[in-house]
Amino acid sequence: MPPGFLEYAPFPNSRNHALRNHQTAIPAPLWLPYQLYKWLIVVPVLLISTLILGTLIIILCFIGMANMASRVIARLWARLNSTIMFMRVEVEGQEHLQPGQSYILAANHLSLVDIYLLYGYTNLDLKWVMKQELRKIPILGLACELMGHIYVDRSNSNAAVTSIESARERIRDGMCVVFFPEGTRSRTSELRPFKKGAFRMAVDLGIPVIPVSIHHTDDILPSDTLDWRPGDTKLIFHAPIAVDKNSDANNLTRQTRQIIVNALAEN
Repeated sequence: MPPGFLEYAPFPNSRNHALRNHQTAIPAPLWLPYQLYKWLIVVPVLLISTLILGTLIIILCFIGMANMASRVIARLWARLNSTIMFMRVEVEGQEHLQPGQSYILAANHLSLVDIYLLYGYTNLDLKWVMKQELRKIPILGLACELMGHIYVDRSNSNAAVTSIESARERIRDGMCVVFFPEGTRSRTSELRPFKKGAFRMAVDLGIPVIPVSIHHTDDILPSDTLDWRPGDTKLIFHAPIAVDKNSDANNLTRQTRQIIVNALAEN
């Protein structure tokens, strides 16, 4: 590390107690301005943008413009906050996405800012499978519900199945559903076991699965902290896996997970 740069403070539960390769080192003279920027700019912009743009989304949904709310306003929210956080985003593999084709997107989950990459840096019509607890967040919870995102009660398997079943008829004409099959964020960057709900839906609907690997977002904002740092991130859409009614969901789960494991090892 160059002289005059501060060693990176370890995160709670972090696998690495030094400055990681994809973070930006903060020169010692800039440490105080960095802290002021984080608490006076980054956090307030997130809160204010969520309040204002979330309210706008709710209004647009009530007047029948949910598609615009989801594809324009929510994308603006994601790009605004990733820009304020000095996230440098690289996207690969969008050539695999065919216009008008619906997909099940299965992505690893490292950080709260993963949503910025998927929402802000693709042109897909996305619906998220989200845990029921997020519905309770003021403004954000209602906005997501009105945009058609899918809330799942993970404590009640029957209710979870019902929620996903009710969403099936909407998945057509290029609409894509995003799953984080790990079920929760990884605290170590090691890929957790995948749940099978995404892959059962893909088989039932007969639509392709696209493995999505998200890289280094835990360097930007580690789980369970507000210790943001600027840095580089990457979003990779891997080649779609063809699915039909005779596909095996267990094999599909293993194949998707292995593709993401290999991608994370290479990047």
